[in-house]
Amino acid sequence: MTEEILEDAESRMEDALEAVGRDFATVRTGKAVPSLLDAVRVEAYGTTMPIGQVATVTAPDATLLVVQPFDKSIIAQVTRAILASDLGFNPSNDGSVVRVPVPPLTEERRREYVKVLHRMAEDGRISIRLARRAGRGFVGELLKEHEIGEDDGRRAEDAIDALTRKFIDRIDRLLKLKEAEVMAI
Repeated sequence: MTEEILEDAESRMEDALEAVGRDFATVRTGKAVPSLLDAVRVEAYGTTMPIGQVATVTAPDATLLVVQPFDKSIIAQVTRAILASDLGFNPSNDGSVVRVPVPPLTEERRREYVKVLHRMAEDGRISIRLARRAGRGFVGELLKEHEIGEDDGRRAEDAIDALTRKFIDRIDRLLKLKEAEVMAI
């Protein structure tokens, strides 16, 4: 029974770690990567949708992103959406593709991104601690109902705490790597 609780806690913690990884991918590092535009939402066909659903984003070199809409008639909306995003890009379109030059990051902007990364990492740590709380709560309920012994309950809680430390350490390592990547010139 405690194995199921451990598996559930680990699954929740793994999901939190993946979410942090996805969030980190949206932060600029000074070089062009297609995931920079993942947060851009395009107004097209009477609805708002992610840019990945209306166009292909590629990075032919480290300073340029190329956005090729599936439908040429929405190229103006794609350009407008990139301009309206708070990413600081200045796209230009030639009628068939949108070219998005990625300017080098200033020192001040890099420091802002590091603060954003720390906030994202803390959100991930909070999610992991919530998974720990839920797991320990389930163990507490089993103890209260006398479905498991105190020794088994203690071992399960210790295992959940060890999982928590492991996943928080993984987030900290991801943060360190991404921070170094952002601060590299």
